[in-house]
Amino acid sequence: MAKGVADWDGAVDHRGEALPVLSKSSANMKMEKLLNTPMPTYDKSTPGSFFWTKLAFFFCRRTAANQFRTIECTGVEKIPSDRGSLCTSWHTNGLIDPLGIMLAHPKEFVMGGRHDLVTRPILSFWTRRLAVQPVVRKAELLRGGCSEEEATNLNGRSLLTLATGISSGFACVLFPEGTSHELSHMLRFRTGPMRTVLAAAAIAKASGHKCPVLQPVGLHFRVRHHYRTDMWVEFGDPHYLPEDKIPEDLIEAVKKRQWVEPPQELVRSLRDNLRPHLQPLTPNVSSWDEHGGTHLIAQVQSRMENKPLRTWREEVLAARNVRDRYQTELEHVDSKPVKIEHPILDQGIEIHKKLGERNLDGRDLNKDATGLRKGNPLRLVDATIRTAIMVALLPVFLVSLSLQMALGRFLGDRTDEGVDARTTYQFLAAMFGSVLMWPFISLLTVGGLWWFEAELETILCFNWTQMFGESSSMVTTAILTVYLCSFPTYWLTGRFFGFWWDSYVDTKKAFRRLTTPGIYKNELEEKLTNLRESLVSEKR
Repeated sequence: MAKGVADWDGAVDHRGEALPVLSKSSANMKMEKLLNTPMPTYDKSTPGSFFWTKLAFFFCRRTAANQFRTIECTGVEKIPSDRGSLCTSWHTNGLIDPLGIMLAHPKEFVMGGRHDLVTRPILSFWTRRLAVQPVVRKAELLRGGCSEEEATNLNGRSLLTLATGISSGFACVLFPEGTSHELSHMLRFRTGPMRTVLAAAAIAKASGHKCPVLQPVGLHFRVRHHYRTDMWVEFGDPHYLPEDKIPEDLIEAVKKRQWVEPPQELVRSLRDNLRPHLQPLTPNVSSWDEHGGTHLIAQVQSRMENKPLRTWREEVLAARNVRDRYQTELEHVDSKPVKIEHPILDQGIEIHKKLGERNLDGRDLNKDATGLRKGNPLRLVDATIRTAIMVALLPVFLVSLSLQMALGRFLGDRTDEGVDARTTYQFLAAMFGSVLMWPFISLLTVGGLWWFEAELETILCFNWTQMFGESSSMVTTAILTVYLCSFPTYWLTGRFFGFWWDSYVDTKKAFRRLTTPGIYKNELEEKLTNLRESLVSEKR
């Protein structure tokens, strides 16, 4: 994960490009612990512990369902089922990026990641049981976090282990940019994923298995660091490897479980061929304002054609068509796309910024894209009902979830790893906070119910400890039942909080639209009229 440009200390790699600024966690390398990382096994259905893997993914799915407003996945049918796959994507949202891919992919994963994933408190308990393999980035090496020999040994072992898993039919995800970032386009690619998948292909050929594929994946977040944002995971067409170019010496080396670097020319060729497969699945523009401009134009154009964009996926695809229509210059300078020079896009960017002044976007336009839309009274009724239910559930929410939310907000806002790590900390606080805290919270809750048993009996007109009978065994069963039922109650309360939050955000936006000053409305309507006329003229 990367800090902002303002934090850069001037350090560069051998190409003269800026090295990621290390966080405190990534700078603290514990080599002995890294070398003792548990190794995965590939003769089972999961590379790590079956129990802990299934439990971890169960928790991840429950947490993701609450963290995102919508989750959509497409292209799963493109993933070959008869061989392993190395998923690659651009990387802008920390641990949420690999999580989104793994939850959508049909195969089990052999995992690799930044070295501190297996040494951090709490997190390392899970990563070691999932057999996550640590990788040392060039930034840690060049900044003196470890010696070149240590990095070579650790990375060679990890990459060979991952390659073996991929060749055995498992999936894996590695990010060719090498770091999470905040830009609207991909960084220059590193070679780690290419070297890994070529080694996997060599192992597959040596063992008579089918060669794995590189699987490009598009990760699309409406606002990646917002709670209840939209996510679309887009699996692209698989990129098959040049099997006939894999050298025999590499095949012979991997037979002996030795890491040998694939030919540099082959690695660079694969890296350069992969980039055009991934670029279309990203915003691939020079700035986020350009990105916002394409989405604004897509929203206006869809309304003009009476084909409103109903989902986040539809909006992304429509904006992609706008980008491709105006992006005539496909060359990149230092991995950065050339700024799109087109008057219609300039108009879209201007309106996008105008809406942004009031935290609005293209979805807030009316059906003709001539101004802001009105509020729907039925939505207000729905929001009122949800608020009433949430008020009733507030005691349960405060007891079970308030501490996790406060912790996630605190860690996410104070991290030294940039805004791209914000959602990661919120997700981890929500998941691990629930796992670690709920058993004790439930114990205290049941203890409180038992302590005030007489008062509750007066209020409820029955004794909850005797719901199954008066014998000691029945009382124990009642207490145990209430204890176990508290867990799904907490989770359902969290889910309903997410639904209430959606209504709260929608109501706030409706209020902003209704209270918009007349001068602002007139300026916006004038800009929209000009954009509409430009789009009509373009079609002639």
